[in-house]
Amino acid sequence: MAIVVDIDVMLARRKMSVGALAARVGITPANLAVLKNGRAKAVRFNTLEALCEVLDCQPGDLLRWEQD
Repeated sequence: MAIVVDIDVMLARRKMSVGALAARVGITPANLAVLKNGRAKAVRFNTLEALCEVLDCQPGDLLRWEQD
């Protein structure tokens, strides 16, 4: 089982850079890259909430489950 992070998709739809998103969410670009590239082991709900607010989306737009 794998959780896939689709932040790239939402960034493209919103025409926003990783740096701009990180600044607006209040996390470092490096931490956002870890999450975006699927290397994160966890995400805090307040970070997920901030991502959804800035990107005007639902958590399901950013995260999805794929069977191995």
